[in-house]
Amino acid sequence: MFQGLQEKFINNFITKDRWQYIADGLITTLQVTFFAVIIGIVLGFLVAIVRSTYDKTGKLKLLNILCKLYLTVIRGTPVVVQLLIIYFVIFGSARDISKIVVAVMAFGFNSGAYVAEIFRSGIMSVDNGQFEAGRSLGFNYVQTMCYIIMPQAFKNVLPALCNEFIVLLKETSVSGYIALQDLTKGGDIIRSRTYDALMPLLAVAIIYLTMVIIFTKLVNILERRLRSSDH
Repeated sequence: MFQGLQEKFINNFITKDRWQYIADGLITTLQVTFFAVIIGIVLGFLVAIVRSTYDKTGKLKLLNILCKLYLTVIRGTPVVVQLLIIYFVIFGSARDISKIVVAVMAFGFNSGAYVAEIFRSGIMSVDNGQFEAGRSLGFNYVQTMCYIIMPQAFKNVLPALCNEFIVLLKETSVSGYIALQDLTKGGDIIRSRTYDALMPLLAVAIIYLTMVIIFTKLVNILERRLRSSDH
C-alpha cells in the first residue's frame, strides 16, 4: 500500500516536475488575494465613509444611493458570476487582457462590498458622544472622523477585516472559470494529466487548509493583543 502511494506521489508531483503547477498556482492565488484585498479595503473604506456620513448628517444623498446600489448588486450575486461578467462581457473584446488583472478586479469589487459594511458598522459603533467631544474641541466633521472616530473604528473592525482576507483567499478558488491557473486549477491540471484525482486535489486542500490555519492563528493573536491594549 505504501509503495502504491509512493508511486502515485511520484507520478503526480515529481514526474515532469508536475509540482510546479501547484507552486505556480499558489503564487497566482496569493497575488490575486493580496491585490484584491487592497482594492477591497480602499473601495470599502470610501463606500463606508459615504454611507456613514449620510446616516449621521444627511449629506451625500446621491452618492449614498449609488453606494447602496453597488452593495445590493455585489452582495446579491455570486462572485463567480461577477468574475465571468467582467471577463467575458466587460473585457470580452480585449483579447490581451491579463486574467490576473480581471481576477483582482472581480474579487476586489466583491470584497469591497463586504468591507464597506464592516467599516460602516465600526464607524456607527463609536458612541455619538465622541462626535460631540470632537466638536467641543473645535474639530469639524472631517477632522473629527480622522482624529477621533476612525482610529477607534479601525481598531474595532481589524479582526473582521483579517477574517475577510481569509474568506477572500478561499473564494479565489473559482478563478479557474476564466482559465486562470490558480492553486485549484493547478491541481486540476495535474489530475487531467495523471487521471488521478485524489493526490492533486488533496494537496490543494491541504495547502488551503494550512494557509487558513496560519492566518486564523495570526488573527487570534491580533485579537488578544487588541483586547489586552484596552486594559
